[in-house]
Amino acid sequence: MTIDAREFRTCLGQFATGVTIVSCRAGEAVRGATVNAFMAVSLDPPLVAVSLDRRSRICRYLRARPFAVTVLGSQAHDTALHFAGRPQPEAGIEWVDGPTAPAVAGGIATFVCRPWATYDGGDHLLYVGQVQEITHLPNDSPLLFFGGTFRDIGPHMAGIPWLETLDSPMSGVDWRPKHPVLPHLTKEAR
Repeated sequence: MTIDAREFRTCLGQFATGVTIVSCRAGEAVRGATVNAFMAVSLDPPLVAVSLDRRSRICRYLRARPFAVTVLGSQAHDTALHFAGRPQPEAGIEWVDGPTAPAVAGGIATFVCRPWATYDGGDHLLYVGQVQEITHLPNDSPLLFFGGTFRDIGPHMAGIPWLETLDSPMSGVDWRPKHPVLPHLTKEAR
């Protein structure tokens, strides 16, 4: 079965992702690119990965170099467009230049990494970095990418979908309330 590339891309666009800027130092210059293919790889050691089109300019600079991944907040449309190749003079890009790699200032989370490994991924390269530094602003909303457009997260939904799973931020902690949250069930309902 042959998969049409355009249809495949459209189908992938149905998976909502965050929007990040991957950046590194290249000599005296700082280079960056907008990337939505970012993921956690490992907690121990702390590893993250980005997937980049091997034809992209950032791939020329990223190989074997420390890099930063900045997660953009919901108001950072201009920054995302700027690093996607559509210069936005009003974006006012500022850098946080640390000892490992430069990161875009004002992100809601930042992962500064040393190179761990690079893997072939067809027309993409997967760059895995070992996280050296992190920062985050837990109450800010992320910029999302879905269906080819930028979105925001929308209203909070009730409930905690990952309770009692290993993905829960509370795993390993007795998070259960001391008093039942739900009304007591009758014997018949049990």
